[in-house]
Amino acid sequence: MKISSPADLARAAEKENTRPRPPLRILVSMGTCGIAAGTAEVLKELYRQIKSRNLENAVEISEVGCMGLCYAEPVMMLLDEQNGKRFIYGNVNSSQVSAILDAGINGPAVGTTTIERNWYYPENETPADGELQARIVLRNTGRINPESLEQYIASGGYSALAKALTTMKSQEVIDLITAAGLRGRGGGGFPTGRKWQFAADQKNPEKFIICNADEGDPGAFMDRAVLEGDPHSVLEAMAIGGYAIGAHQGVIYIRAEYPLAVKRLENAIRQSRECGLLGKNIFGSGFDFDIEIKFGAGAFVCGEETALIHSIEGKRGEPTVKPPFPAVQGLWGKPTVVNNVETFACIAAIVRKGSDWFRSIGTAGSPGTKVFALAGKVAKVGLVEVPMGMTLRDIIFIIGNGIKNNRKFKAVQTGGPSGGCITAKNLDLPIDYESLKSIGSMMGSGGMIVMDEDDCMVNIAKFFLEFTLDESCGKCTPCRVGNRRMYEMLEKITSGTGTMETIEKLKILSHTIKDTALCGLGQTSPNPVLSTMANFEDEYIAHVTENRCPAGVCAKLIRYTISDRCVGCSLCSRGCPVNAISGERKQKHVIDPDKCIKCGVCFNVCKFHAVEKN
Repeated sequence: MKISSPADLARAAEKENTRPRPPLRILVSMGTCGIAAGTAEVLKELYRQIKSRNLENAVEISEVGCMGLCYAEPVMMLLDEQNGKRFIYGNVNSSQVSAILDAGINGPAVGTTTIERNWYYPENETPADGELQARIVLRNTGRINPESLEQYIASGGYSALAKALTTMKSQEVIDLITAAGLRGRGGGGFPTGRKWQFAADQKNPEKFIICNADEGDPGAFMDRAVLEGDPHSVLEAMAIGGYAIGAHQGVIYIRAEYPLAVKRLENAIRQSRECGLLGKNIFGSGFDFDIEIKFGAGAFVCGEETALIHSIEGKRGEPTVKPPFPAVQGLWGKPTVVNNVETFACIAAIVRKGSDWFRSIGTAGSPGTKVFALAGKVAKVGLVEVPMGMTLRDIIFIIGNGIKNNRKFKAVQTGGPSGGCITAKNLDLPIDYESLKSIGSMMGSGGMIVMDEDDCMVNIAKFFLEFTLDESCGKCTPCRVGNRRMYEMLEKITSGTGTMETIEKLKILSHTIKDTALCGLGQTSPNPVLSTMANFEDEYIAHVTENRCPAGVCAKLIRYTISDRCVGCSLCSRGCPVNAISGERKQKHVIDPDKCIKCGVCFNVCKFHAVEKN
């Protein structure tokens, strides 16, 4: 298939959309989360059943990317497009495939789990009445086969690139993105149109456009899902961006730990080159553009654009002082635009539907939608895409179905190791860049980790700081040394050797690092500490004044005792690895606190809940 003009593209879309189709289509989630949960075995059994029943002409299987229903993987969706019927099956195993095929589209199969519509993404890019979610970034993810260029084109793919190259001047493209108010979805929230304009204004004939796919926040998997489920959307957007700023070469910087995303990107680039959507004279416009992939080694700091550029150049991935900004002097010293995956995934929809449409979604200061990786203690873990301005309460308690095991909500961490903990008092805060910043957190790339009453907030702060400590490039002293000192103070507090003076020093050092670190990693690394100190000061104080962890998490502060519920079954004493428990059979047992290593074996094996942790 060679596509040399918009007319060729239209014919290709029509061909795919009008081809004869079997009455039943089955989508099978083959993203990383699905594969890890065992979808490959389910798919294998599905193919076997279809072949043995001679259903090849009655059923079409599409291996799609992540549907966002990570909590219910493996997931299958049965579609009857003609009759408008749909059933989504979650937690499917191979033994259930036969029953699902028997039921077909006429009703849910007995003995399987169906998933209610509220979680699953709506069909429309604009939120429908009563829907909490919309699909702009994830419009194709989980819907089309990511390895089928034909399916991408049939869903409107590359029509935005055709429109930009054949009907718009490069400045008009920039003006459109500027008017839409799209802000960088990688965490900083910088206006995308303004960044593109900076690069376009440079007179250098050689420019670059880079996709930052180095997603490294703990609990974040949004970009990976897009690349695995809809890689062509990123390629199309990069070509549009290249045309807008005058760049003819794009680079996707992706961490090597994403092998499935890499595989599908490589396939998409090959397909686009073969049909003329990348390369020379795209759509007969005279515009040339190509894309290459560069692999990162998993360094979190390379998510910062100057460190990322240095890594591509073969140098140590360290940030540099700005200005000059990459848009003026970036890759190989040339003007360079760096946007992340989610930002690019918005571009084609804006070009197709216009800036007014995009601004009609979200808030005035933060238009559009935001994808969040909802993780942690929430009942329904997965990907959600919601209009900016939605409250945390709606995301966690309606879309996410609340907290697991009926536990009490305690906090939610947004922005990963650079963000802060948000408490119940701010659950009704509309989510956008400014509102999160106002309460000591940040949007970040979109990680959202929910915590319950069993989480120790001091330990949470230590966890995120330990991550930052490991990922620091070590170039500047505030980050290299300051974060180490902060971590040591948290170690003292969680081990019971800290004092009120330790807490005060921790607070002072946190503010100093924020003011003096070189790049965003160091400047935001104290955020989890400062936000937990502000919202859970009583927990810090309990650790240092009472030698007690209120959540019972910090091992060195836990005390195990045996209550009067003990019946003397001796399970605890037999399981204790250090013989710290004594007592006669059928008599109450006792734990020797000097011998106890606080391993928790006694607590876990006691059938009468006689062992108490305090």
